[in-house]
Amino acid sequence: MSPTLASLVRHTALRLTVRAGGDHLDVPVRWAHASELADPVPYMEGGELLLITALKLDAEDPEAMSRYVRRLVGAGVVGLGFAVGVHYADIPDALVRAAEDEGLPLLEVPRRTPFIAISKAVSAAIAADQYQAVTAGFAAQRELTRRALADGPEGLLSALAGQVDGWAALYDASGAVVAVAPAWAGRRAARLAADVRRLRDRPAPASAVVGGADEPEEADRVELHTLGTSRRPRAALAVGTANAPGTAERYAVHSAVALLTLTTERSRALQAAEQRIGTAMLRMLLAGEPDHARAVAGDLHGALLDAPFRVVVAERAETTSDEPFVVLADIVESAAARAGEAVLVVPEGERLVVLAKDGGAALAAGVEHASALEAGRHTPGAEEAGFLAGVSAPTGPAAASVAYQQARQALSVARRRGRVCVEHDLVAAGSVLPLLADDAVRAFADGLLRALRDHDATGRGDLVASLRAWLSRHGQWDAAAAELGVHRHTLRYRMRRVEEILGRSLDDPDVRMELWLALKATDRS
Repeated sequence: MSPTLASLVRHTALRLTVRAGGDHLDVPVRWAHASELADPVPYMEGGELLLITALKLDAEDPEAMSRYVRRLVGAGVVGLGFAVGVHYADIPDALVRAAEDEGLPLLEVPRRTPFIAISKAVSAAIAADQYQAVTAGFAAQRELTRRALADGPEGLLSALAGQVDGWAALYDASGAVVAVAPAWAGRRAARLAADVRRLRDRPAPASAVVGGADEPEEADRVELHTLGTSRRPRAALAVGTANAPGTAERYAVHSAVALLTLTTERSRALQAAEQRIGTAMLRMLLAGEPDHARAVAGDLHGALLDAPFRVVVAERAETTSDEPFVVLADIVESAAARAGEAVLVVPEGERLVVLAKDGGAALAAGVEHASALEAGRHTPGAEEAGFLAGVSAPTGPAAASVAYQQARQALSVARRRGRVCVEHDLVAAGSVLPLLADDAVRAFADGLLRALRDHDATGRGDLVASLRAWLSRHGQWDAAAAELGVHRHTLRYRMRRVEEILGRSLDDPDVRMELWLALKATDRS
């Protein structure tokens, strides 16, 4: 343990005698320093045992000694050693009284005890304490390594919590708690999710201290450390203790950070290999080879192909980095890991393709993330969110290519509507009419109907209104004529004029469809 004034007094070779401040001997001594300056305070750091012979002091002047002692106490000096038999045969009463009044321990140093002996004793005790801390640190490192190899991150956290006499928690990239020890700290760890996310946004490696005296509702002091060697942390470690960790505890925390970082980097290498398998599996699914895809998937992604899944195609917004894709992938993969689901995330050039269980936690987390981004935007479009995405209808391996096209179609709708995420189900379940608001569709409609509108503008008939009534009545002459208030022969004549002007036959169902959509598009403009 660190040297104290009490341990120095008990040191038989030093023969120190307590003359004042005997109630304050348990304070740690950081160093022993000899100084004969009348005012040594500017050279003190606090925690020192000051050794003097009073060569330049009027130690018999009560006022001078009172000022001198007060200055020492204010500077953090923890004790005063006075050598007798040098300039004074005994410690003057004025100094003893001043030390008693200020509660400063005053030690009598006999003439046969040199100051260097006291300094050596303090230095040896400090060195022994540091050696003990280093030894304990190495022992902690061995124990943490053993538990990490035997029981994984959970075992490591349990050992770390015991080493620091507190608790420890591991977070994934999204800020969700992956593991915690002991179990009672789970709620405390969960409340730090926002702090973990803020730390994640800082350049790695990063650390922070939260809680403690400034937050009385939380009794512990928590250190947060990012894990991983890449620019964006892959995980984070929280360590909660009642007080600031000592040297041995600090060794344990740093060892845990190193071991968990190694685990994280190993996981990244495995993820890269898994991603290559996933890419091959996706290509086989899109090529219509579900049996081959299942064989490649094996146990890694096989569960994903056993249940209905959805395809998500995300596209990076212009002028943005890959960061939004990284965040989206982390959120989806973390949610899948917590729920025990299989998920496939495959980068595809400027796009990211995700296969996730229909109704599963991974898909819900991704859609929720997109919705939160859209709700928080202040400008239209996906630029602020960083990406836009389309989600297919539920599908199976045999129809994966169809689902991929559905996701791309939904992505196109998202791009056109300025949405972050659009689900194919919602597009298919709604009306096609909102899609006619596209500028290209309106331009086509205006061009198709322009000749009819020009004809009507001359006052020679109402061909556009007649065409609309006839199409809305499915080509029934009597019903359409009644709606227009004209004779059916008049309506027949007008429809022949429409055919002549457009050069197209109304008997062709494709022509009727295009004209009807053109009318609807111009109605919406």
